[in-house]
Amino acid sequence: MADDVAIIGVGLHPFGRFDKTAMQMGTDAIRAALADAGLEWRDMQFAVGGSWEIANPDAIVGQMGLTGLPFTNVFNACATSAGVTEACADAIRLGKYDIGIAIGLDKHPRGAFTVDPSLVGMPRWYGENGQYLTTKFFGMKANRYLHDHGISARTLARVAAKNYRNGVLNPNAFRRKPISEEEILASPMLNYPLTHYMFCAPDEGAAAAVMCRADIAHRYTSKPIYLRAVEIRTRTYGAYEVNTTYGPVQEAPAPSVFAARAAFESAGVSPQDIDVAQLQDTDAGAEVIHMAETGLCAHGEQEKLIAEGATEISGSLPVNTDGGLIANGEPIGASGLRQVHELVLQLRGTAGERQVAGSPNAGFALLYGAPGTAGATVVTT
Repeated sequence: MADDVAIIGVGLHPFGRFDKTAMQMGTDAIRAALADAGLEWRDMQFAVGGSWEIANPDAIVGQMGLTGLPFTNVFNACATSAGVTEACADAIRLGKYDIGIAIGLDKHPRGAFTVDPSLVGMPRWYGENGQYLTTKFFGMKANRYLHDHGISARTLARVAAKNYRNGVLNPNAFRRKPISEEEILASPMLNYPLTHYMFCAPDEGAAAAVMCRADIAHRYTSKPIYLRAVEIRTRTYGAYEVNTTYGPVQEAPAPSVFAARAAFESAGVSPQDIDVAQLQDTDAGAEVIHMAETGLCAHGEQEKLIAEGATEISGSLPVNTDGGLIANGEPIGASGLRQVHELVLQLRGTAGERQVAGSPNAGFALLYGAPGTAGATVVTT
């Protein structure tokens, strides 16, 4: 299609804990993406950046070079990188620019997310009395889902163990040590049924992707990866989500359902076409739930698929091949571009020890951010 967008370069600063600023990590990711594309900063016509902790990621131009390029900042909680990717791609699709770069960066303090709830439209008292982005919500959501669909806590442990194993194969991951299912189940119970080792951790990191018009991509790379769709949706009234604090709680599809459907429709592919997926796994229960919400399997089918190894790197539906959030942690602004980085490597066939077999042709990524924003991305060869 004439308005297709290609990803021609990706770069990543490792995720973890580092003695440098978020901006410094962001410049490292930018330089890595530019080097991957064989380009320089002055070749970029515009940039889009996202972060939770950094109010103005556009200030990174002071470290990269004051070339005068337009720079837009985006924030969508944990779905920030989807917004960044969409804004960058759309500016190219609209014909305003030929080439640009998407950037995500963050540096979070140790411990659970305890930032000001008003950042995402929540009253301050909601955080002060311990209800904001604590593990309680995730535990309740997972407990209800497992009960409704006959899924065991053992399946949650299998998900987490798989992601830790994948993290061992990823030199950029935060947690690079295998943890067995038994250790995961025996770790302290934070909020039933989720134990300590079933959760990701806030941390630090950055990622970037260079994009251009598809018809000029072969000037820069022999194997461009095409960004077919990025769709963002928010929760509907009554949805069972993070900030349902008043009014009747009714069942309604989560925004991840709508975002995934829209992305597949826009890309002209189906969930069955996907060869490798990156799903938001803030906790192991989230990965299980998102498998079905995005249409990759039926509700309740996860237990059998996971037990049979379908979601392993060697399986029929590899999920979170780089270790996901559980192994990488979550610097919010960078998390989704980390997913894109991994999908690009997989579709290029350059993911090393964690490479999916069979020359994958289609990848899918799902982000989910409080208080109910989902971003879905489809890429193809």
